[in-house]
Amino acid sequence: MQELLQYVFSGVTNGAVYAIIALGFTMLYSSTGLINFAQGEFVMLGALGMISLWKGFGIPLIPAFALSVAGVAAAGLLLERAAIRTVRKPHPIVLVIITIGASILLRGLGMLVWGKDAHSAPPFSRQGPIEIAGATLLPQSLWILGIVLLLVAALQVFYKKTLTGKAMRACAISKKAASLLGVPSDRMVLLAFALSAALGGVGGILIAPISMSGYDMGTMLGLKGFCAAMLGGLGNSWGAVLGGLVLGILESLGVGFFSSSLKDLIAFLLLLGVLYVRPSGLLGVGAVRRF
Repeated sequence: MQELLQYVFSGVTNGAVYAIIALGFTMLYSSTGLINFAQGEFVMLGALGMISLWKGFGIPLIPAFALSVAGVAAAGLLLERAAIRTVRKPHPIVLVIITIGASILLRGLGMLVWGKDAHSAPPFSRQGPIEIAGATLLPQSLWILGIVLLLVAALQVFYKKTLTGKAMRACAISKKAASLLGVPSDRMVLLAFALSAALGGVGGILIAPISMSGYDMGTMLGLKGFCAAMLGGLGNSWGAVLGGLVLGILESLGVGFFSSSLKDLIAFLLLLGVLYVRPSGLLGVGAVRRF
């Protein structure tokens, strides 16, 4: 039981990070109907930016956190203005290919700026590990879980209670109809990219103290975040959290009881299974058929 509990703690920690990345996918999809495969590179920018500001320049934690998130959000704005908005015929496949190209570009820029070496960051608090039934839980895990729950609650309030959130969802349903009703659709899409990128940056900042960070870290994290979003139900915030936690726990159990070589395989096998059995995800809404 002690060993099982330790694997669960580790899985919940990793799963919460996947959940934040999945929230970025979900947030952008809910607002624009677009899937951004450069989301993993926003995670990388958040992690390395935080390490540079906090550890390199000695900026205190909270200002470094805010500056890192703001910088990643600015990168999201730049992607939308320079690459997405300029497309004359914005077919979904074309836009997805553009985000893949942006991912490759950002990865190359990350290698030029931070080099090929891995970097690390200290934990947010210096408190020792917490022991529960013989298993240890890192305080950084509590930071991650708390911030995930706070972000999900904030997104729920944003979409359901604010006029801007409702306008963003209206643009996702029909950009042309929203424009006819007076919604500044271009501005809503720009805001969606900024918020989605910021969520990716937060995920990178949270994972920096528990994992080594490098220019190529975003590829696998982005894919696992996408798997978590699809598992929970793309477009559903709570589904993104559920998908991330399920993926993280199953991944940790697979590594602990079977082999570490299964760590990356589990995510994609789980994704294939969900797409085959329930394409809408665990909490997603199935397609409506009209007769």
